[in-house]
Amino acid sequence: MIRLLIVDDEEIITEGLFEVLKQLNLGLDLYKAYAGEEALDLMNRTRVDIVLSDIRMPGMDGLELMNNIRSHWPHCKIIFLTGYNDFDYIYQAIQASGVSYLLKSEGYGKIIKAVTDAMNELENSLRFHNLIKQSREKLTTLETLAQGNYFRYLLQGARAEEELEVDFRKLGIALDSSLPVLVVLGDLQRTNLSHSFADSQEAALAVKFLAETFLTERTDSLGIIDRYGDLVWLIQPGSGLRIDPGEAYVRTVRYLEGQFELLQQACMESLGITFAITLCAEPCEWKQLSMAYERIRNQQHRRAGDGAQMIQTVYMESVETAIPSRSLREKEETLAIHLEGGSREGFLHLLRELTETAFVEGRGGGPFVLELYYTIALLLLSYINRWELHDKVEATGLMQRELHASWQDSFDYLKRVAESLFDLRLSGERSRAAAAIEKVRSYIDEHLGEDLSLVRLANVIHFNPSYLSRLFKQETGINLSEYIDEARIEKAKELLKQDEMKIAEVGVRVGYETPHSFTRFFKKSIGFTPLEYREGLRK
Repeated sequence: MIRLLIVDDEEIITEGLFEVLKQLNLGLDLYKAYAGEEALDLMNRTRVDIVLSDIRMPGMDGLELMNNIRSHWPHCKIIFLTGYNDFDYIYQAIQASGVSYLLKSEGYGKIIKAVTDAMNELENSLRFHNLIKQSREKLTTLETLAQGNYFRYLLQGARAEEELEVDFRKLGIALDSSLPVLVVLGDLQRTNLSHSFADSQEAALAVKFLAETFLTERTDSLGIIDRYGDLVWLIQPGSGLRIDPGEAYVRTVRYLEGQFELLQQACMESLGITFAITLCAEPCEWKQLSMAYERIRNQQHRRAGDGAQMIQTVYMESVETAIPSRSLREKEETLAIHLEGGSREGFLHLLRELTETAFVEGRGGGPFVLELYYTIALLLLSYINRWELHDKVEATGLMQRELHASWQDSFDYLKRVAESLFDLRLSGERSRAAAAIEKVRSYIDEHLGEDLSLVRLANVIHFNPSYLSRLFKQETGINLSEYIDEARIEKAKELLKQDEMKIAEVGVRVGYETPHSFTRFFKKSIGFTPLEYREGLRK
């Protein structure tokens, strides 16, 4: 969803524009600020796509705000509202790309057209077929595979900085071996992909190549495909970001949250691929890479809901200690991928193929079948141990094949255990989704008089705003904004029963600073003004 921020120090203009654009239902996620500093604070916390701003404001004026926007979100479109005497300001503004201006006297019609034009430009920029072609020319598939193999080599243990520097240079890795790195895991939703290995690799490469166009402007990055077919990005702040190193990583994390959200949208529209992102909010040293990677993968498994289009930010101190890496035979690695990715259909399809092949090769028994049984049993047992499911899955027969009457019974038992694991995973995702939404509801009920913007609520549970909005509607059946409005109305009704409380005070308690805004909101919701409602109660 495209995010639009309205900035003007005159409240009547800000509120008027907000209401007009809201009523048009353009599909915008709307925000407002009454000063440049307030707008900048919002953009430090989330991506903004279009800014509609007064060019002359006390404190930070429009031009200073524009420069700050360019350093945070280079792709953001800016529309300035100006007076007749602002020619010098206008001249400076129009030198920058992505900036337009309107006279305040031109009315809402021109403003709406400027906003829809900016939306069209943004949507067109997400059609990236040409960018995919350009990215493919920059980085060959052979180089990608070589770098992926090197990543698996790095996960085996710590390497000296001098060794890393030499390897990076030879493999064309544009990262600094002396600086820490941010780790990002992208989990492709394999239910949308073919069972073919070639198709899965092609999809992962397409996403990786497309990501280059989003990340190269502000970061140095390496994207590789791990052993499970998922994408991993190793990222450092770009060398042009000349600020304190600690602040550079903080800004880069915020930048990545916004850029990966755009990447998800582009991949959905251009490639028909959805994927979840787990982003480590803290940089790790190269010697800690293996631990960071395992912890992020562990945390992604514990996501709420199906994870489609999710961006989850992980703080290392809040994540349980990772279980050591899995050790499975090469020919069963695809089973591990399906189990890890939650692809029930893919797992059972491959299990059936392996079982049929085993009975043909082993004629109903023999070493080959025994090897296959215990390899799959060990995979399932490893999964049960890592996710501590011993009390939920009956697994006593996994490593005791002799408990089963026949080989057919043995593999039927493995199938039942696998199906139980997929059922538990699905119910776990649903229960975590319900818990997350309940936490948001409780926060709303306890903070009705405060900022309840989508960005603020997303920060409460560390999800990106778009995913929270979709998950809330999915779990409750209503939009998040509708729930907030209903909660505020019910609280206002309750407070209006107390005669000693002034109507303006009631408005403040439910998040409306001005009596006019509260009255308009209340009447639009129930058909009466607050005063009429109170008088009705008295009668």
